[in-house]
Amino acid sequence: MSTDEKSQAPTIDATGCCPRFDPEPWYERLVDLDSRLFVHDRVHSVMHIPLDFGRVISRSTGSIGDAIDPDGLVLCDEKSAWGADVFLAVTRAVPGQDMVKIPGTFLATVHEGTYRQIPEFSKAAVAAAELKGISAEQLYFWYTTCPKCAKAYGENYIVILVGPRSN
Repeated sequence: MSTDEKSQAPTIDATGCCPRFDPEPWYERLVDLDSRLFVHDRVHSVMHIPLDFGRVISRSTGSIGDAIDPDGLVLCDEKSAWGADVFLAVTRAVPGQDMVKIPGTFLATVHEGTYRQIPEFSKAAVAAAELKGISAEQLYFWYTTCPKCAKAYGENYIVILVGPRSN
């Protein structure tokens, strides 16, 4: 997509949902998660296809209110084919929510493509982390827009954070 096409692409007002993601600040960025606080939730999946992602995110963001992190960081830990832990970054503790910290410094890698390319993107992310001497024991996935907005924008960015095991 050309720069002119991107500048004419829909905004959050047009989709009513996800803001357009700017990948530039995230390319091979070191992200210190030690200083961030997250609301933890769980998504049910069948063979890594989420069944209730939208409902879980709506429920969690509804309780977060103005504590939502400015980056809009939502990390997924694809622990099994049957579910994933979801971590929504917040600026302060949210009463009544399962609050967690994720220790460590992670390398963020940005990928543009379909969800079917996740295995390929993961291998590239691990290789990039290893080249920088970063432990590649844990991967978190940030699906920066929902499928509807990815289609509207003509871009589907996925950020993978690679770093030390957090548990």
